[in-house]
Amino acid sequence: MLENFTHTQIDTSDSEVKINLRYAGSGPPILLLHGNPLTHVHWHLVAPRLAETFTVVAADLRGYGDSSKPRGTDDHTNYSFRRMAQDQVDVMAHLGFEQFCVARSEEH
Repeated sequence: MLENFTHTQIDTSDSEVKINLRYAGSGPPILLLHGNPLTHVHWHLVAPRLAETFTVVAADLRGYGDSSKPRGTDDHTNYSFRRMAQDQVDVMAHLGFEQFCVARSEEH
């Protein structure tokens, strides 16, 4: 799946976390985020079509798929939405995108 996409893992500002992703295309960047309990592969039917017009980044959230799964903390901050969002901002910055659109799927 996502055969024409480049597969990589990118370090985040959390030294314990690498985010697994695939990306392809050219044009304005769009980040595709999966719901629970899915992975970036959930986008396999949509991502190739979007890549005809956009630079598509389909990423696994921390704790999902092949992204890092850091140990939980008592206050759960390392799995907070804020922390997970920062991971994705780090990924997009690494790829050279300061601004980008985001699409997310709902769990099924």
